[in-house]
Amino acid sequence: MPQDPTAIVQDVYAAFGRGDVPTLLRMLSPDVAWEVAGAKGDYPTFGAWNGRQGVLEFFKALAEIEDITEFIPLSLHPAGETVLVQGRAALTLKSNGRALAYDWLHVFQVHDGKVAAFREFYDTATVVAAYRGV
Repeated sequence: MPQDPTAIVQDVYAAFGRGDVPTLLRMLSPDVAWEVAGAKGDYPTFGAWNGRQGVLEFFKALAEIEDITEFIPLSLHPAGETVLVQGRAALTLKSNGRALAYDWLHVFQVHDGKVAAFREFYDTATVVAAYRGV
């Protein structure tokens, strides 16, 4: 496995793109801190997901509520062990058929060849409103 933080992040996205969650999980440190900005009760994937098991639960929740139609990392910005990634996503909510598209920002922390922390930021208010059917 590559040790370069940017290459590791690219491999994470490649595994996600293939739907290969087991490979993605192996790229994470056992105690990875995985977080999506937003209050846990507002949307099923918001909040903190701790460790590989927590991340697995995150991806299960994601698969249950969203059909992702577009997920594109547009630019990667390495800064030592931190990699910032700007991207775009589009999806349809399974609960009500609402379609969404938004820009996102991911912040990865890579230590010893593994993703040690991940944070995702996007327009959570738009997602919550669509989820609630507002």
